[in-house]
Amino acid sequence: MRERARRLQAVEAFGESLATVRAGEDIDLDVRLESVHEGILVSALARTTMHAQCGRCLTEFSEPFEVEFQELFAYTPSEADEYGVHGDHVNLEPPLRDAVVLALPFQPVCRPDCPGLDPETGELRDARTAAESVPVDPRWAALAGLLAEETDADRKSDPESK
Repeated sequence: MRERARRLQAVEAFGESLATVRAGEDIDLDVRLESVHEGILVSALARTTMHAQCGRCLTEFSEPFEVEFQELFAYTPSEADEYGVHGDHVNLEPPLRDAVVLALPFQPVCRPDCPGLDPETGELRDARTAAESVPVDPRWAALAGLLAEETDADRKSDPESK
């Protein structure tokens, strides 16, 4: 078994959607190589920076990104298998690319409570405006009126609210 740490640069961009790891981005790779009966078992942790566009408000942002993967490189690969041992080397680029692309978020958000864009104006909403602008379904309007009456009655009966 051998453990290695390497820093490399992404040769090409990983990802095509709202989230990508850009070409030339540094990738820190911690690799563990183990000899097993069938070949070489590689366990790896990759750390890099993800560049994304928020799926709610379309704001550009970057954040740290990490992914773990494990792959078996066979001593006698089949013709269709690109994950084979070549001499005393293994090519980590294909499984690294696959792991990163599959782990990138499909709908990234700049922050968990991002309210997004106003559907009518297209302007960025703040959290308070988002909560206030939720239209009440007309079928529930009568119940909303009861809730408002109950809230008013609670305020009048609470001595600390005066």
